[in-house]
Amino acid sequence: MFRSLKHPGVVAITLAAAGIMMITGGIRMANGLFLSPINTSTGLGIVSLSLAMAIGQFVWGAVQPVAGALADRYGARPVLLGGVAMMALATAIIPFMTSAFGITIALGVLSAAGAGAASFSVLMGAVAQRVPAESRGTASGVINAGSSLGQFVFAPVAQKLIQTFGWMGAMWTLAALTLMALPLVRKVTPHSRASPVNTEPDLGLRQTVKDAFKTPSYGLLHAGFFTCGFHIAFLVTHLPGEVDLCGLPPAVASWSLAIIGLANIVGSLVVGSAVSKYRSKYILAIMYGSRALLVGWYLLMPKTEWTFYIFAAGLGLTWLATVPPTAALVGKLFGVRYMGTLFGLTLLSHQIGGFMGAWLGGLAITRFGDYSWMWYADIALAVAAALVNLPIREAPVVRPGASPAAA
Repeated sequence: MFRSLKHPGVVAITLAAAGIMMITGGIRMANGLFLSPINTSTGLGIVSLSLAMAIGQFVWGAVQPVAGALADRYGARPVLLGGVAMMALATAIIPFMTSAFGITIALGVLSAAGAGAASFSVLMGAVAQRVPAESRGTASGVINAGSSLGQFVFAPVAQKLIQTFGWMGAMWTLAALTLMALPLVRKVTPHSRASPVNTEPDLGLRQTVKDAFKTPSYGLLHAGFFTCGFHIAFLVTHLPGEVDLCGLPPAVASWSLAIIGLANIVGSLVVGSAVSKYRSKYILAIMYGSRALLVGWYLLMPKTEWTFYIFAAGLGLTWLATVPPTAALVGKLFGVRYMGTLFGLTLLSHQIGGFMGAWLGGLAITRFGDYSWMWYADIALAVAAALVNLPIREAPVVRPGASPAAA
């Protein structure tokens, strides 16, 4: 798997970035397990808490291009250190919040912003600038697998912590665990600069962003990634509620999330390797199409523990495995000099979809008493996402004053 990561120090940097994603991504993905306990404790209501988590989905995405731009300009280290510290502090103060507004600020704004600053756009941008073009797909797959491993680890851990110490004690424990990411930042961002592996001309951040939004393929990539965010945020936030509606114990939800994370480790590594062999747009179309089929299968099956576990395993193969080919397409189109910013903007689109998925799920369960309409919407959006990826042109964008970006 690491054979293509030949540049000196690249394996260590990639694994450290994956470790940071394991911690920040894994803890963030466990937030849905707190929805019911917080509601029971505070009586704030599922809609209010779903909105807070939906805002968190949006903020996590909105921070990505800002954090990416800051990292592109000043370096990744201060951005990552600040993000980890903010996430830990915000997670620690959530139990002290007694109003919907307080929960929204702590969980939906501060914690999400910290997690976003120590996430994909900064980490993949930092690693991509040290990795030869042919190795970027593998590197992004490994980093993405780190997030999935975190979900596998932290979902059952968070559930056990809630059962043992209550949701407040669980939050404080997770806040402390977040700080484990700090030593890894030094590995991702060494003081000594890596030998340059990219020689792309620099037209400036503003001009690069302008050129990107004039490129139809970049817009289509955003549209498909919106659906990915809708799908993931809906499930992360409301899968525990779906399990409860089916009369199954809460452990089924936590183990389902863990299985998704475990399966996505495999999916991320396989897809990361496939990016260097096949067109990324076809990989994305297949993954989105498979989600539509899988959700349809789930709706037809009896709702047993094994149905959820099989459903989770199938979902996990494509869960966040869409990240490596999406990041690869951004690099192919525009190079990696401002990849932190451009991929961050793509992640913003992902999280606008995430906001809609988390929030509308709360409205659906309150209005209709189940999630049927959300599942139908998920199928329709997955089919649309598969189709919009097909017209994407993977050739580098030639811009005035620059040679084509490295593929």
